[in-house]
Amino acid sequence: MTTITWTISTLDRQTSDGFVTTAHWSCTAQDGDYSGRVYSTCSWPEGQPVIPYADLTQDIVLGWCYANGVDKDSAEQAVQSNIDNQLNPPTQILPPPWNA
Repeated sequence: MTTITWTISTLDRQTSDGFVTTAHWSCTAQDGDYSGRVYSTCSWPEGQPVIPYADLTQDIVLGWCYANGVDKDSAEQAVQSNIDNQLNPPTQILPPPWNA
């Protein structure tokens, strides 16, 4: 069974007002020995949303990412597809038959 985990690894914060403007996120999946990962960033206009840095939680920032263009379902499908392709490869890499 696949376990999917969302993580905010880094935040970009404006030194002038202390508000976060960019989140670096990843969506990872694990199924036994197989794993997949999607990583990207998400930004929003400076000064929005207005929650002080010290009051942020990962859930709050992930909510901002989903509200600002990160397609949660698509990312989760991508990491699941990566694992599915590892479990059941769609192609085989073989030597030419004359070298076998």
